[in-house]
Amino acid sequence: MSATSTGPEHRLVQPYLFFNGCCEQAVEFYRKAIGAEVLFTMRFKDSPEPHPPGMVPPGFENKIMHTSFRVGTTTLMASDGCSTEKANFGGFSLSISLGSAAEADRVFAALAEGGHVRMPMAKTFWSPRFGMVMDPFGVCWMVSVPGANS
Repeated sequence: MSATSTGPEHRLVQPYLFFNGCCEQAVEFYRKAIGAEVLFTMRFKDSPEPHPPGMVPPGFENKIMHTSFRVGTTTLMASDGCSTEKANFGGFSLSISLGSAAEADRVFAALAEGGHVRMPMAKTFWSPRFGMVMDPFGVCWMVSVPGANS
């Protein structure tokens, strides 16, 4: 490796979610539902550089340009993006692992509030408690308790 390249130990993959106008509501929902801790937030109007003309939809000045929040030891990033169309979170799920069945049930119920249960919480061959839910913002979650085979 050259002196300017970084090895695999310096690579980090983090989810970056675009909520298309409802980021603030989503982050507040995650704060209450799963204990998210907001680390940083910047609104479009607070950008140190001007946005290219037409990039930011009218009325988005107070929307979130970038935020980061922590859930457990994971940092997620999010934005309102630059679209007013309904957000589409297809093709992936966020997986949250919890320490007990009671905690998993509580988090699952909180995420399902206003959302849609895709697989009710149940015992599986890989987990004593596992379920899948789409939250009210369209983000899919897999909620589980680690088991002997997970």
